[in-house]
Amino acid sequence: QDYTWEDHGYSLINRLYPDVGQLLDEKFQVVYNLTYNTMAMHCGVDTSMLRRAIWNYVHCVFGIRYDDYNYGEVNQLLERNLKIYIKTVACYPEKTTKQIYTQFWRHFKHSEKVHINLLLLEARMQAALLYALRAVTRYMT
Repeated sequence: QDYTWEDHGYSLINRLYPDVGQLLDEKFQVVYNLTYNTMAMHCGVDTSMLRRAIWNYVHCVFGIRYDDYNYGEVNQLLERNLKIYIKTVACYPEKTTKQIYTQFWRHFKHSEKVHINLLLLEARMQAALLYALRAVTRYMT
């Protein structure tokens, strides 16, 4: 059964800790929607598909999948080195090295790589919250 932030987690956390759900949701939305509309040397690029693919890939790494998302986009948009980097940072941050960081998106600005880090860390936080809040929901029922 699906347990999503929008449908379940947000309302439960707001019920347990008033206003915290709103603050967390705003934080997730700010990072998710952050874009300069650039990719490397290209300007005016819609990066929404890429951001969604990264977010959903992080959730997928943690066993959270959404029926309404086409995971073929992940394979189309995320190169192998980027997937390795995302999985390493999300699952084994202590194993993250400068070499892994420099291996993906060689022609991209550091600010774009920092945005990837923000995106994957917030997606990881949301995934962890979903697991915790689902456990709380099961306990309460």
